[in-house]
Amino acid sequence: MVHYAGLEPFCVGGGGGCERVQSSEYAELFGVPVAVLGLGGYLALLGSLALPDELSRTSAAFVALVGAAFSLYLTYVEIAEIQAICQWCVVSAVLMVALAGVSVARLSRTPSA
Repeated sequence: MVHYAGLEPFCVGGGGGCERVQSSEYAELFGVPVAVLGLGGYLALLGSLALPDELSRTSAAFVALVGAAFSLYLTYVEIAEIQAICQWCVVSAVLMVALAGVSVARLSRTPSA
C-alpha cells in the first residue's frame, strides 16, 4: 500500500487532493490507515459469501452498512475538514454505498420455498 511504501498516491487529474487526504490527521484511525480498514471491510464482505445463506446475507448487510456509513463520514471530513477530494476515496465510497444497497436488498428478499 502507498502508506507503508512511503509513496505519494497517484491522483487522477492532479491537484494534490489525494496527497492532502493521505497526509491528513484523518488518514489513520488508532494508528491504522483507513485504506487498510477499507480493505478489511471489502475482505469481510467477500468472506461473508462463504457463510450459510441467512448468516451470509445478514453479515454482508451489516458490514456494508457500517462501511457505507464510515465512507460517508470520511467524505464529509474530506469536504469540510481537509478541503480536498481524493478520487480513490470517492470511488471507494460509491462502491461501498452500492454494495450496501445490494446487500440490504438481498437481505430483504424472502427466500422462495
